[in-house]
Amino acid sequence: MLKKILKIVGITMVVLILAAIAIPYFFKDKIIAKVKTELNKQLTAKVDFKDVDISLFRHFPRLAVGLEDLQVIGTGEFAADTLLSVKQIDIALNLMSVIKGDKMDIYNIALLQPRIHAIVNKDGVPNWDIIMKPDTAAVSPADTGKSSFSLSLQQYKIEDAWVNYDDRQGNMELLVTGLNHQGKGDFTQDQFLLQTSTTAGGITFRYGPVPYLSQVKTTLDAAIQVDNNTNTYTFKDGKASLNNLELALQGFFKLVNDSTYGMDMSFKAPSTNFKDLLSLIPAVYKTDFDKIKTSGTAAFGGFVKGNYSPVQMPAFGLDLAVKDGFFQYPDLPKPVKNIQIAMKISNPDGVPDHTVIDMPTGHLEMDNTPLDLRMLIKTPVSDMYVDAAAKGKLDLSKITQFVKLEAGTNLSGLLDADISAKGNMSAIEKQQYDRFYAAGTLQLSNMLYKSKDYPDGVKVNNLFLQFNPKNVTVKDLNGQYLGTNFEANGEVNNLLAYTFKNEPLDGQMNFKADEINLDKWMGTTSTTSTDPATAKKDSAAATPFAVPANLNLGLQANVNKIHYDKADLTNVSGKLLVKDETVTMQQLKANALQGTMEINGSYSTKASKTNPDINLAYDVQNLDVQQTFNTFNTVQKLMPIGKFLSGKITSQLTMHGKLGKDMSPDLSTLTGDGNLLLVQGFLKQFAPIDQLANTLNVTQLKDLSLRDIKNYFSFENGRVKVNPFKVTVNGIRMDIAGSHGFDQSLDYTLQLALPRSMMGTAGNTLVNNLASQAQSKGIPINLGDSVHLQVLMAGNILKPSVKTDLRETANNLKSQATELVKNKIDTVKNTVKDSLNQIKNTAVNSLKNQLKDQLSGKKDSTKPATGKPLDNVGKQAGESVKNTLNGLFGKKKPAADTTKH
Repeated sequence: MLKKILKIVGITMVVLILAAIAIPYFFKDKIIAKVKTELNKQLTAKVDFKDVDISLFRHFPRLAVGLEDLQVIGTGEFAADTLLSVKQIDIALNLMSVIKGDKMDIYNIALLQPRIHAIVNKDGVPNWDIIMKPDTAAVSPADTGKSSFSLSLQQYKIEDAWVNYDDRQGNMELLVTGLNHQGKGDFTQDQFLLQTSTTAGGITFRYGPVPYLSQVKTTLDAAIQVDNNTNTYTFKDGKASLNNLELALQGFFKLVNDSTYGMDMSFKAPSTNFKDLLSLIPAVYKTDFDKIKTSGTAAFGGFVKGNYSPVQMPAFGLDLAVKDGFFQYPDLPKPVKNIQIAMKISNPDGVPDHTVIDMPTGHLEMDNTPLDLRMLIKTPVSDMYVDAAAKGKLDLSKITQFVKLEAGTNLSGLLDADISAKGNMSAIEKQQYDRFYAAGTLQLSNMLYKSKDYPDGVKVNNLFLQFNPKNVTVKDLNGQYLGTNFEANGEVNNLLAYTFKNEPLDGQMNFKADEINLDKWMGTTSTTSTDPATAKKDSAAATPFAVPANLNLGLQANVNKIHYDKADLTNVSGKLLVKDETVTMQQLKANALQGTMEINGSYSTKASKTNPDINLAYDVQNLDVQQTFNTFNTVQKLMPIGKFLSGKITSQLTMHGKLGKDMSPDLSTLTGDGNLLLVQGFLKQFAPIDQLANTLNVTQLKDLSLRDIKNYFSFENGRVKVNPFKVTVNGIRMDIAGSHGFDQSLDYTLQLALPRSMMGTAGNTLVNNLASQAQSKGIPINLGDSVHLQVLMAGNILKPSVKTDLRETANNLKSQATELVKNKIDTVKNTVKDSLNQIKNTAVNSLKNQLKDQLSGKKDSTKPATGKPLDNVGKQAGESVKNTLNGLFGKKKPAADTTKH
């Protein structure tokens, strides 16, 4: 009996386990369909996910559904931006609700490694509005029950998130890395308490030019009272920490409508310890912060109150004060002391133009050397008013006596600054320089900076800036970087607008250098790592240079020598314009490859940071073919014959396309046209011509000496089309046209006028055979001292296929057909002409006879008395024309019907 019971239990357990494994697969298609239906119902964006993982074990007894590798990509102007990507969305569902197939109840949700990139463009349009379909549910209450899912949520969590909020209109950015968040509460209730816990590896926040937070470690534990009836969320005893600084939070957050959020939040640091506030300085916090000796007091607090929407901001305020601050590392000889800071940021009504930043005091002393700063900013939107000053001297080599720098960092040099400015920005914009005060100088001398990012060091021998109301004059800048000795001078016209309003930095500079190794400057290397991990890291780091968006700089450059990849350019001169995320080259001239070149064009990362757009036009004169071919990969694709050609070329070309992530041209995107003149050259061991020479037994076609050969070409979709051009070499005339691919495939036609005296026995035998084949088809061929051959070249450069035919064959077929048609037409024309003359004579004679009979009183016995003589003539003429045409085109007159009726 016991064995029987155990057997039944065992079978039951096996059945249950098999059911647990099998059941998820029975409903996988149904769940995927409902997920896609919901996504398509809510979004207009491009939504994709890799797979749906379903299990009955992960959240037993609930059904676990995992949505893997979800991506939401924007539309329109945000088509290149990924708004959301999630490694996995893990959901716990009520199993019975899935089986019933009506609404699926959700209990738990977890987002693993989400990446959120929220953007508000310069016109105030957010990328998340672009992807959302208009909400029409509110119009029809009956529609509210149409969702395939319902929330019976008890808890949720977010693991290892990356969040970037980029408000380009408001000039504000928030970056959160390593975000972990979880919440628990009964979401089925209208009112409940939500317990939340949040940590972030780093928070960076910038508003305008001021970086308020930089990679700050953050925690937040809060109990939030949720009221779904009023969409209000009230913080109860919220506790947050920013690095070492603890904050107490209180207030509420309210959803007013789909685009407006109400809030009344305040925060304050309970502690007045200066060390807690000091922890917000990244350079100080990340190195032996717990060992630092400090003294002094600090106060920090603020508030946010009002509504936030695309057209409205809440009021806000921030107060920061430091009195008698002091800190010193125990293993460093000198302290930073007498730190005095008073700063207040206020906005009483949420109008951005009413924001005031007031820092009347900023003072510290390093080795008894004072540094002072003050700043007042008002009306930042309408017409920014600035009243600021900075003064101090600093021996950079002594920085390490006060602050610990990152391992491997060396810094030296002298900084001396005394700068002041006062007035409204409009005065500068209107060139009313008498209404704006700016004066002072900044000089940096003998500066040397080395770090792990700059192991070769950056050296500035001298930098001298002079400030005046019109601009900042760069009197002198010279130094060394990556083996380059450089010097520059010029002017910057809107440094204040760039600093405080994030407007593009406008200026003109003159730049000179002795030698520039662009391989070093761009971070490329000729060596390849054999370590897969290192190679993968290097590949990820090798991204195209992104042109800054906030620059409008003109650079007149003169460089003695530039090395890039395999090319060496000397006596380089030209103008570079950096504007709108684009570098434009104007009349960039250089000596290279034993010739000269001039380049105009542009490089832009505005549309894509990973695949820059290029537009180039070059004019090169007398370049060495072999050096050019071996130097540029693009030339190898456009002109593969260059591998077998020596000599000099002159060429003009325009080209458009994109670069790949490795900064090499994406060949599939290249389009353009140009011309090429082979000034003089020698073609040797070129397989297609060698094979033709062997086929015809013409040695003069091998190792060709060429001169003054010009052709025109265009390229797109991976093929180069060569317009017809003529070549005469060694007494052989050739007409050449066709195309070749970037994959080196061939499709060319050659028309040859070849003296038979040059052809050996094999060649003449081939020609005679071709003639015999043509004559056997009824095509007469007359072979003279020269033969005209048509050659079709296919295959590829290294393995070509050559097909020859006598050009007389095609020409004779054409001429014979033309002659037959011409003869037929002439016959018709002559016959019709003769017939018409005959008809004309017959009609005239008949008319004369009938008129004569009429005048003499005679009547035609064959015609009725009432008959008209002209009618008979017309009928006779018509019948005659008809018979003539029938005879010409082979039509016979029907035989008379002799059948008796």
